[in-house]
Amino acid sequence: MIYLKQVNIHSDNFPVREGYPFGMKILHHTDFIEFNSGITFFIGENGTGKSTLLKALAIKSGIHIWQNEFNLRVKKNPHEDLLYEHITLQWEKGPVPGSYFGSQIFSHFAKNLEEWALNDPGMLQYFGGKSLIAQSHGQSLLSYFFSRYKLKGLYFLDEPETALSPSSLIDLLNLLIRINKMGHAQFIIATHSPFLMACPDSQIYTFGENNIYQMDYKECRHYKLYKDFMDNPDEFISK
Repeated sequence: MIYLKQVNIHSDNFPVREGYPFGMKILHHTDFIEFNSGITFFIGENGTGKSTLLKALAIKSGIHIWQNEFNLRVKKNPHEDLLYEHITLQWEKGPVPGSYFGSQIFSHFAKNLEEWALNDPGMLQYFGGKSLIAQSHGQSLLSYFFSRYKLKGLYFLDEPETALSPSSLIDLLNLLIRINKMGHAQFIIATHSPFLMACPDSQIYTFGENNIYQMDYKECRHYKLYKDFMDNPDEFISK
């Protein structure tokens, strides 16, 4: 299912041309990204803008992002969270509900859910029937994924592999495949995991130094690096 068809990036209207995020050249050189699959991956090195654009997409889609209440900064960047104001979205039939998952904010959500369940224990039934904080981090993530993604919606995931073992990553991969076949959800995922990128019928956008472009799975640097390492780890290990 494709709900979100395209994002347009209006770099001509950026309030500044330097600093994060408006100084990122990749945003200056990308006018739009099309979504032609129920599952889209954003991949690339750290700092290339994957998570930045993913978050802006979620905010522009009207999806709430949980934040830590304690958020003191030595120096506040006034432009840090404003990229969403300079993108527009094209929908198939209009916006749909959904959620944003970020590994850094999941624990905050899980603690809030625990407090809500004190007054309404039925809340836990929406997330596998068990307290999320009573499980290991990886187990709680899978409980959340398997429960939440049964629902129709648009789902943004920022590096979901962070706390998952290889076998759990394969469980998540198979969940994505199954949900995609059911046709009620669209996923846009920023990831470094070749396990997840192997998802059939997905599209992969690579965030390079200066532009964003589509790439086949086995052409991705992540795939090639993992494969080369597994074939000959001695070449990568310092003596």
